[in-house]
Amino acid sequence: MKEELDFCIEEASDRMHKAVEHLENELRILRAGKANPAMLSGVIVDYYGTLTPLSQVASVGSSDARTITVQPWEKKLIDPIERAIMAANLGFNPQNNGEVIRISVPPLTEERRKDLVKQVKQEGEHARVSIRNARRDANEEIKKLQKNGLAEDMAKDAEASIQKVTDSFNKKVDELLDKKEKEILTV
Repeated sequence: MKEELDFCIEEASDRMHKAVEHLENELRILRAGKANPAMLSGVIVDYYGTLTPLSQVASVGSSDARTITVQPWEKKLIDPIERAIMAANLGFNPQNNGEVIRISVPPLTEERRKDLVKQVKQEGEHARVSIRNARRDANEEIKKLQKNGLAEDMAKDAEASIQKVTDSFNKKVDELLDKKEKEILTV
């Protein structure tokens, strides 16, 4: 029974960790007014008939706070990369000089900042829901074990430990959201 309890708690913790990781990835993509190569992580390029992520056909970097540079590994790929960036509908207007594509990231308006903060909070709520679902599933599993002969005090201890894990992951979500919100609202 003890191994099953430990497994249940570990599984809930893993699911909560994955929810926080997903939130981190979603927040990394959100544009906060600063040029970040991760903004182009969803861009898919037509590489000789094969759809390929941009990072596999070019070097993506940030030369300063307002510019993203894309250095294709083959000069022939400049036009397909430019089209892919436009097709990704990120609100960017890429410009090339024949060797490098430069994307200037426009500063955010106050209204756009507020919209981004709402989006950040929405992503945070999705993460919290995933964490709560993991807690609920773990508690249900503990109740099943209790029906199959697990001692009541062990069940209560396991539920308390799951609640501690849940609280720690919720705290991480709050920290991530606060950090991103400050980043977005900082002009």
